[in-house]
Amino acid sequence: MKHLISISFLCLLSFVASAQTKITQPVVAAYVTAGSKVVPNPEYLTHINYAFGHVDSTFAGLKIANEARLKDLVMLKTIKPTLKVVLSIGGWTSGRFSEMADNPKYRKSFIADCKAAVKEFKLDGIDLDWEYPSSSEAGISSSPRDIDNFTLLVKELRKALGKKHILSIATIARAEYIDFEAIEPYVDLVNIMAYDLDRPPYHHASLFRSEKTKQISCEEAVNAHINAGIPAEKLTLGMPFYGHAAKTVDLKGNSYRDLMKAPNLIHCWDDVAKVPYMTDNDGNMVCTYEDERSIEYKCLFIKKMHLAGAMYWEYSCDDDSGTLQRAVYDNIMSDSEI
Repeated sequence: MKHLISISFLCLLSFVASAQTKITQPVVAAYVTAGSKVVPNPEYLTHINYAFGHVDSTFAGLKIANEARLKDLVMLKTIKPTLKVVLSIGGWTSGRFSEMADNPKYRKSFIADCKAAVKEFKLDGIDLDWEYPSSSEAGISSSPRDIDNFTLLVKELRKALGKKHILSIATIARAEYIDFEAIEPYVDLVNIMAYDLDRPPYHHASLFRSEKTKQISCEEAVNAHINAGIPAEKLTLGMPFYGHAAKTVDLKGNSYRDLMKAPNLIHCWDDVAKVPYMTDNDGNMVCTYEDERSIEYKCLFIKKMHLAGAMYWEYSCDDDSGTLQRAVYDNIMSDSEI
């Protein structure tokens, strides 16, 4: 009888945990930048991650870039009430995290600012984009204590925000610099930055490993996060709306809209990696990027792996027709499977 009661209690706990889950539909999250003037079409989004907020110069507060634009994005919820708008804090070269997280008073003050911003701007949560705890690769300060302090930051920020608000993080594809098992109970989403993984003559966001994949594939990135302790249903796979060109190629820009206008390049397809690339007339790979076809394969993979959904950087890189954003949304929301 005692054994049956224990089983019933565990089942009840499991039910309660699932009932508290905030992510109830497939995620299509776009990073939208403070410097862009493009107004996102909420029809093809479930989440907007506003980039960026930063740790301020006191190491104890929050500074938000272009607050007026953030307010405009929140107004999109009047068009689509289910849209979630989250403030992303950090980004490449965004520092002062190490000092803030290492000082209990600074950390408490910073978290209070985050909570106040959520209330003031009517946000749905916070996304932490510290690149990366314990690393100075981006030219920011770091400390060996950063990994443990990041765990404290996440735990205390979750307590301050409560269960009704989203708490997500952006992570390196290799699933490094974070104690994922420790932070897992406190985060709703882990956004894998599965791009910038290499440069020509290699892909920067190959879905599967091919001879043109050097460091890591998207599939390997997802598995690395699962093996590190994050359940598949909390993961979003990041996709790039831009490419990288070799130094020998002179392009006006690296956004999808720019790459589609690139002259004198030959469009090719890697049927193993499931991504496109461009070559010059001599057959040399000179550009790596994403297109509708590769997005379809990635979305099928997301559904096969039962991930939370897709994320992409960044919205304004799409063309005027919204080719890539439509591809992400339509494929994630469709019933098709791999």
